[in-house]
Amino acid sequence: MVNKPAQKISKSPQYFQARGGRKTAYAFARVLSGKGELTVNSKNYKDYFRIPKNQKAASAPFDILNIKDKVSASVKVSGGGINAQAEAVRNAVARALAKFDVNLKSALRRAGFLTRDSRMVERKKYGLKKARRAPQWAKR
Repeated sequence: MVNKPAQKISKSPQYFQARGGRKTAYAFARVLSGKGELTVNSKNYKDYFRIPKNQKAASAPFDILNIKDKVSASVKVSGGGINAQAEAVRNAVARALAKFDVNLKSALRRAGFLTRDSRMVERKKYGLKKARRAPQWAKR
C-alpha cells in the first residue's frame, strides 16, 4: 500500500452551493465573495430575464440584504417557465447566502426566500375541459 501525500484542505470553501426550486423549475446557485455579479446560465441575469419583474425577483436576496457589491453568484437553471425560473433562482441564491453567512439567514427567512413554494399545477381530470372546468351544460 502506497501512502499518498496529504492534500491541503482549506477550512473555508471557495464558494457555497445550494439548490432552489419553483413548480418544475430548479436552480443550482454558487455564491462567493466578489464584485456583485449575478450570472444565470453563463449570461448576465438582466440578459437572461428580460422582464423587470423577473429581474427583481432574481436579485431580491441581494437587494434585501444590501450586499450587492460584496457577493457574486453563478446560477444554472432549467425546467419550467421563465417566471418559475426567476423564483427558483431567488430560492437557490437565498439558500446559498444563508450558508455563506449564518447571520443573513434570519432576514432571508423573514422575507420568505428560504422556503420553496410548493404550489404545483393541478392535474386535468377525465370528463372535464381543464382541472375543474366542466363542459358547458345545455338544457335543450
